[in-house]
Amino acid sequence: MFYVERDGEGKIVALHKSPAASATEQKSPMDEEVLAFLNEAGAWGEALAFSDAATVRVIEDLVDLLVRKNVINFTELPEQAQQRIRARQSLREKISSNDLLVHDII
Repeated sequence: MFYVERDGEGKIVALHKSPAASATEQKSPMDEEVLAFLNEAGAWGEALAFSDAATVRVIEDLVDLLVRKNVINFTELPEQAQQRIRARQSLREKISSNDLLVHDII
């Protein structure tokens, strides 16, 4: 989700990853108004990176679910995929064990 900043006429002038004094309204990255703003601003790279990070989290959760339900074995994944998943799991564990407030993007 993005936090939308608007001008006096109600037009989107900026998108934020976290709430700000001038940006408390939340919009989906796929919202038509957000997409139009990104198109005008030429900021597709940032939007794509945000989407990629969220997609990675979904894939991690999906792999975890399939392994827990014994649909697949973790060891059936390519070695590089196993290493990357383990590294991200380790990072997420470290972050949560320190009680840090971190965006769900990680």
